[in-house]
Amino acid sequence: MTRQRFAALFLFGLLSGLIVAPTLRAAEPVALKAGDRIVFLGDSITAGGVKPDGYVTKIKEALDKKHADLKIECIGAGIGGNKVPNLQGRVEKDVVAKKPTIVVIYIGINDVWHGEKDPTRGTSPEAFTAGLKEVIGKIKDGGARVILCTPTVIGEKKAGANSLDAKLDRYADLSRGLAEELDLPLCDLRKAFVDHIAANNPTDAEKGILTSDRVHLNKAGNQFVADTMLKTLDP
Repeated sequence: MTRQRFAALFLFGLLSGLIVAPTLRAAEPVALKAGDRIVFLGDSITAGGVKPDGYVTKIKEALDKKHADLKIECIGAGIGGNKVPNLQGRVEKDVVAKKPTIVVIYIGINDVWHGEKDPTRGTSPEAFTAGLKEVIGKIKDGGARVILCTPTVIGEKKAGANSLDAKLDRYADLSRGLAEELDLPLCDLRKAFVDHIAANNPTDAEKGILTSDRVHLNKAGNQFVADTMLKTLDP
């Protein structure tokens, strides 16, 4: 094979790879306006977010400081143990009825975690995607914009060393794909957590960097989630 033919084939291979594996297109960022009502929908991580050092409280404080004139309201709608099917059952009462203008959905940990030992207690990939679609559809029908977050971590050891890392990566990819399909802004908390922990966990500890117990946020974790969400919510 001539050197020129090899170079041509190599270039074709590179271009082909670019064509078959495109990067996700980012949706338009959310533009805040006066009187916005932001509902944070999720599980126990979000339930804890309304505490004094919680991420919902931190976001409210940041928005009040930066946009005092807009008088933005932040409402927590997190319930411990919730999975996507639970959100399907309460989205009308706990979200739509509150007449939000923006809803941030942060879900997926229990869908993965609860199925670790008993798959029937978790949520299948198909049910996860279909359920999120239904929840998002009802919220959008109510007139609100949606920001979708990827699930974070179950354990803070290096990527791939925690027992559920592969499954969390899969479900994070489902959320990423759904955000792309439905043209939603995506807050990729999974990637943000993994990158931060890789840079800030030199002893490969199971917890203590961003979580208190491998899942629920400590003070630093709440601030990290607030800062990360604000990059999508108020870039």
